Amino acid sequence: MTNRVNYREVKMRALHSSLIKPLIRLHCPFSTPIISPSPLRKQFLYLHSSATTSLQKLTAMADNKTAAVDGNSTSDHVSDAWYSVPDLRLRDHRFTVPLDYSIDRCSSTKITVFAREVVAVGKEEQSLPYLLYLQGGPGFECPRPTEAGGWMSRACEEYRIVLMDQRGTGLSTPLTPSSMSQVKSAEDLANYLRHFRADNIVHDAEFIRKRLVPDAGPWTILGQSFGGFCAVTYLSFAPKGLKQALITGGLPPIGEGCTADSVYKAGFEQLVCQNEKYYKRFPQDIEIVRDVVNYLAESGGGVPLPSGGILTPRGLQLLGLSGLGSSTGFERLHYLFERVWDPLIVQGAKRRISDYFLNAYERWIGFDANPLYALLHESIYCQGASSLWSAQRIRALNDNKFDAIEAAKVGRPVLFTGEMIFPWIFDEVHALRPFKDAAQLLAEKKDWPSLYDIAALKENKVPVAAAVYYEDMYVNLKLSMETASQIAGIRPWITNEYMHSGLRDAGSRVFDHLLAMLNGKKPLF
Repeated sequence: MTNRVNYREVKMRALHSSLIKPLIRLHCPFSTPIISPSPLRKQFLYLHSSATTSLQKLTAMADNKTAAVDGNSTSDHVSDAWYSVPDLRLRDHRFTVPLDYSIDRCSSTKITVFAREVVAVGKEEQSLPYLLYLQGGPGFECPRPTEAGGWMSRACEEYRIVLMDQRGTGLSTPLTPSSMSQVKSAEDLANYLRHFRADNIVHDAEFIRKRLVPDAGPWTILGQSFGGFCAVTYLSFAPKGLKQALITGGLPPIGEGCTADSVYKAGFEQLVCQNEKYYKRFPQDIEIVRDVVNYLAESGGGVPLPSGGILTPRGLQLLGLSGLGSSTGFERLHYLFERVWDPLIVQGAKRRISDYFLNAYERWIGFDANPLYALLHESIYCQGASSLWSAQRIRALNDNKFDAIEAAKVGRPVLFTGEMIFPWIFDEVHALRPFKDAAQLLAEKKDWPSLYDIAALKENKVPVAAAVYYEDMYVNLKLSMETASQIAGIRPWITNEYMHSGLRDAGSRVFDHLLAMLNGKKPLF
């Protein structure tokens, strides 16, 4: 049915709103909480009030100016028609949100955040609770469903799923090497990028919830990896927007300052174990990897990559990021090294690394498609302190084990590194070179705002269940359990049945297990 818009009435209400907005800013829309919130939480709550007083409704009407005739879209929310993939129905939503929520909404630069609504076929009009999926990262878009399967298939039995591309990824004003090249100074780019951490991702989620969920009701969230970090930020500052929280491989360290140092100290220890397991599985790769390192060292320190970058011995070690931490990573890494050398089809020809391997290497690293991961990775561990290239500093303490050239020279296995970003990546990876100065500014930045509120977490009332993977290479077990001890009411599920990729590998089982823990099907003892 078409909605008729009374433009004269809208105009009068907008004028009325302009007169009362100063009063609205002084108005506190919250009832008095049982526990007085911390100053950090008060600030966040003010920005994300879920109250629906008549004054706020009038303000929203004035901001949106007019409603679109389809009744589903406003000036800051556009939704498309439903479409299909096998066994699923999908609908796309685009939201115009402030880049900076800390200033007046009208004054801030605007960006687009994209979200895809997913339901089982035939359930488009059913009244279903909403579930927001928070993707891993930072700097990676949500998955694109091609059919029902995995955790989505299970979730669609009872939920309406929202797949949100986190700001800067996918279709959410994506920050790619080409789009970021529009920003001419490193200072301006670093200042722009500071708005792309978990705090603003939660702001975006709340913006969407209030426009998408009927009556702006609470929703369930599922956070995988970095998405779990975002979920803990959500629990800290906007718990009123949450009904339940499910977390898989994503309990962050929540201490003040830069917690990256503790993350990488634990990470290098776990990496030694992962490398040992890999070489036990594929002992023939010990010699192959050593040969490649020696070849690179003797070729002037490295060889050109197809994109224009350079493959060096330390760059080769980056393959551990994808190869050592997921369920099929060991096998894929082994098969990659099977084709590292070109065959010698002419007698006397020089041995060289194959184009197949060089192209595959760049696909594995993937910084050309997702540069935000490299630019913002260490900042996700910072609250009121700079990272100062934490991974590089901690690596220096372990260089007797992770020096690839030395290991190859003396006959030791060359150890791969993991989820770590080093400053030299911005020299060796072609897509990242233009952003080297901005990356340095971000590494030196001290005034990162807080991402977690421990006082609020200790008083948490939102039901939380978290899968904690015993041998997780990316999110350390010990650090995860320290965080769990600070979140009231959380139910951790510690398992060695899955690696960090458990939600991808056995999504239906993992999702069902966590949901059962919250819904009383899994007893406490």
